[in-house]
Amino acid sequence: MDPRLADLIRLLDLERLEVDLFRGESRDIGSPQVFGGQVLGQALTAAAATVEGRIVHSLHAYFLRRGDFNAPIVYQVDRSLDGHSFSNRRVVAIQHGASIFNMAASFQILEEGFEHQIEMPSVPPPESLADASQPPPQLLERLPQGVRSFLERPRPFEFRLVQPIDFLTPRRAPPARQVWFRAVDKLPDDEGLHRRLLSYLSDYFLLDTATLPHGLPSFSGALVMASIDHAMWFHRPLRVDDWLLYAVESPSASGARGFARAGVYARDGRLVASTAQEGLVRMRKPGS
Repeated sequence: MDPRLADLIRLLDLERLEVDLFRGESRDIGSPQVFGGQVLGQALTAAAATVEGRIVHSLHAYFLRRGDFNAPIVYQVDRSLDGHSFSNRRVVAIQHGASIFNMAASFQILEEGFEHQIEMPSVPPPESLADASQPPPQLLERLPQGVRSFLERPRPFEFRLVQPIDFLTPRRAPPARQVWFRAVDKLPDDEGLHRRLLSYLSDYFLLDTATLPHGLPSFSGALVMASIDHAMWFHRPLRVDDWLLYAVESPSASGARGFARAGVYARDGRLVASTAQEGLVRMRKPGS
């Protein structure tokens, strides 16, 4: 397996300290705090480790404090419910003696039922789009060093943007974007693993979409963005090592908060998951 992807899978794996207590490490991806998708994925790993014969179908999480990637994170699981068809777990992530994140996740046995979905947006196929995993060298050399270091880091996923990102001179645009993504290598046939990896990926591109109508320079240092809460629903089986379309829209921004929601579609048009997120979006005050 590609070492970048293997390292991410190891990162999402946790050390079991007690029956319902786990510990995870972090990776510095160039952001000022632990990447929110990492905490989501690790918390889901902790919750799933306490459930048998059921697969996660939804999660609802709050980011409370910045995570420190130089210290381990402890995940404490509460077994809230084990019912006939559903199990519910509450997970609290703790660092330096304080809660930095909490999440409720629901798991269900496999069942048959009614089927319907909205159609996938009509977009160009990923093969017709440029690889956007890293910006071109001529652009990187014009970006600040901190931004350049962040964008140059090797990632375990490929990205193909339907709407290219203008890092230097952003212009006002409708609050919507579509992104194709997939893992850089094949993965085992483990539905739980694919859903944990999708939860990691789901923190990309959401909150940024709320800035598009305002033409804000995301990497200037003047813009402050931070996730507040995050929700996911898993509708159908999925594979993160095949192309998935992330169709994101931001219906609203107000009160220094931006809101975004998205559908995740498989290559064959199936809606496999949905996400929603609200986060802090404000301009940094002078002198702060």
